[in-house]
Amino acid sequence: MILSLLAAVAASALYAVSTIMQAVATRRTHGLAAVTQPLVIGALVVDGVAWLLSLLALDHLPLFVVQAVVAASLVVVVLLARLVLGATLRRTDLAAMGVVVAGLVVLALSAGEQPAPHPPSGFVTGVNVAAVVVAVGTAAAYRRGHPILLAALGGLGYSVAAVAARGAHASGDLLDTVLQPLAVAIVLGGVAGALAYLRALERGAVGSVAATVSVLEVLVPGVVGLTVLGDVVRSGWAVPAVLATVAAVAGCVVLARSPANAAAEEAVPASDAPGTA
Repeated sequence: MILSLLAAVAASALYAVSTIMQAVATRRTHGLAAVTQPLVIGALVVDGVAWLLSLLALDHLPLFVVQAVVAASLVVVVLLARLVLGATLRRTDLAAMGVVVAGLVVLALSAGEQPAPHPPSGFVTGVNVAAVVVAVGTAAAYRRGHPILLAALGGLGYSVAAVAARGAHASGDLLDTVLQPLAVAIVLGGVAGALAYLRALERGAVGSVAATVSVLEVLVPGVVGLTVLGDVVRSGWAVPAVLATVAAVAGCVVLARSPANAAAEEAVPASDAPGTA
């Protein structure tokens, strides 16, 4: 269980590095061309490693804990923005970091060791249909969709991929996870989520985009895990777990709207932007 928790923390840190890389890259180009940027390609590789670590975390931790730890990557994002981009941290940001870390500690304590259960009947079909809906929605909104809509689609795409990974991981090792129908939802949800998130970062403010994605990728998989996949909270820890989740998500929202996040938008000088003289 300790190894799973460390894997979740490592995944969170890598997702933070990827977020900074993608935020900078989307200021250098537009649309699908962003995918060809070296920074984006590197970010996707980092995302892949983080995803493998999150699979390891799902070996013994419920979805609500793993997803909360992953969403806490915003703590690392703000710290990286301070160290790499020279952003200024507010006292509110420091307090929010403390709240997020405290919330994660309580969540970790509230979850006993829980091997991934086998999903119920109809789960595979439902998750694959959800992945298709998110992918179609992303395609429809990609050109002119509002940044918050795109961020919501990104958060839902990541949520579908996380839920599918949790259900698929119950069948055995990594190879067994890949070679089954739920792999369709993992890939489709992950790709749709990444494209929608990139587009949202390009068209909107990093803070509001990151906040939307963070809230959705904690709450949606967490609820599904508890109601469908058999995730449970240790006896007597239900109220602390709920309060810790609310506190951690609220802290993530505060950090997402920090000026340190906005610094990523200004990482590329206007003179270097495409189309400027």
